[in-house]
Amino acid sequence: MRVIVTGGAGFIGSHIVDQLLKLGHDAFVIDDLSSGSKANLPGDVPVYEVDIRNREAVKQVFDEVRPQLVSHQAAQMSVSRSVREPIFDAEVNALGMLHVLENCVRHEVGRVSFASSGGVLYGDVDTPVPEETPAAPISPYGITKFIGEQYLQFFAREHGLKSVALRYTNVYGPRQNPHGEAGVVAIFCKAMLAGNPSTIFGDGGCVRDYVFCQDVARANVLALTHDLDETFSAFNISTEVGTDVNELAGQIHSLVEAQQKAEGIDSPDVPKPSHGPERAGDLRSNLAGHSKATRVLGWKPEVDLRAGLEQTVAWFAEQNKTTENAA
Repeated sequence: MRVIVTGGAGFIGSHIVDQLLKLGHDAFVIDDLSSGSKANLPGDVPVYEVDIRNREAVKQVFDEVRPQLVSHQAAQMSVSRSVREPIFDAEVNALGMLHVLENCVRHEVGRVSFASSGGVLYGDVDTPVPEETPAAPISPYGITKFIGEQYLQFFAREHGLKSVALRYTNVYGPRQNPHGEAGVVAIFCKAMLAGNPSTIFGDGGCVRDYVFCQDVARANVLALTHDLDETFSAFNISTEVGTDVNELAGQIHSLVEAQQKAEGIDSPDVPKPSHGPERAGDLRSNLAGHSKATRVLGWKPEVDLRAGLEQTVAWFAEQNKTTENAA
């Protein structure tokens, strides 16, 4: 099958591309490369350097590729930036998505998977909630993710476009961008491995559900290919395990120390994070249940937090070596 992955050079999108290629699909990437990189992809994967806000450019890619399936991952993904720049957030996450969906209709795409967000859609919750939980987004980012799902339902009713919204909790893993605001695991890994200071916003008691990137990619492939009765479906993609930021930082700190000792550094100097002011738009607690995804898609998380963090720290350590050798 010919599959367009928007945001496919980015963190989650590139892992989706990997899994599609393993299954024999042909993957094509739309990405403006503002946070993604061609280095995340095999060299023979076509990459169209296009901003999804550009309606005509998106149309031209669809006309050339004529996709059968679409995985829509491209997004403005920072809660804090959405609070500061709600218009930009809406341009990317609402209008950009409409440009993708109108072309899906034009080319009679078989199904669309959409990167929604359980991490912001449900608001503050302290138990793993199901998909039926009323939406209660408090940030512009959460609002546009909710709007995205409403657009999917409209296109399903009006045009028969089959779609699946995957409500990710906090995704982490190799290739995550440590330079933005959305990837706390990547930020901690990068800073600690370099011996630089890092910051925990607030008291560090915010609880999140951290799900590994490869588990999320597998969910997307199932969402595109699994037999589904409904024209529109929504699934939480989560682990149902809550971890606060203090605990997360502590685990990463110990893994970085172990990584550096394994590399022959006898007394690694790994600074622990300091505490700073709370960030606007941050939720206190957020958890989501994945029983529907298990029941309908046959999906469940396979990588626990400790194992995922070990892989992530090792990947960032290897990136540091590569950078140092290149210098």
